[in-house]
Amino acid sequence: TLIGLVDLRGTLTSRHMASAGKPKSGSGPPPEKKRKETLLSAELGKYLDKRVRVKLQGGREAAGILKGYDQLLNLVLDGTVEFIQDPDDAYKLTEETRNLGLVVCRGTAVVLVCPADSMEPIANPFIQQQDEPL
Repeated sequence: TLIGLVDLRGTLTSRHMASAGKPKSGSGPPPEKKRKETLLSAELGKYLDKRVRVKLQGGREAAGILKGYDQLLNLVLDGTVEFIQDPDDAYKLTEETRNLGLVVCRGTAVVLVCPADSMEPIANPFIQQQDEPL
């Protein structure tokens, strides 16, 4: 269908007028999809431009300012500091750190994201003390 085709007298021809109001199938902008606000994106949005701590698979941990994220949990951290793992035990951290700067954490490796200022280590209640009998 042609819209705006004018005959010699300067008027739309009846053939084109009939189809002028009908949208052509498959043309025009696609219907707007409603974007779901997931619980994850709602929660992470509160921490944008704030310092967060991220635990990754394999025991690595980093802290930085959350600059962005997506639905796959890919994170962009700025001013990132990595906490060095103990060489003997991959799940223990030493007091050493190293500066990484701007980092993208792949979402498939992210295990935990929490605010850096409200995280404190606690003793593991499931580990039995050496003195206690079984």
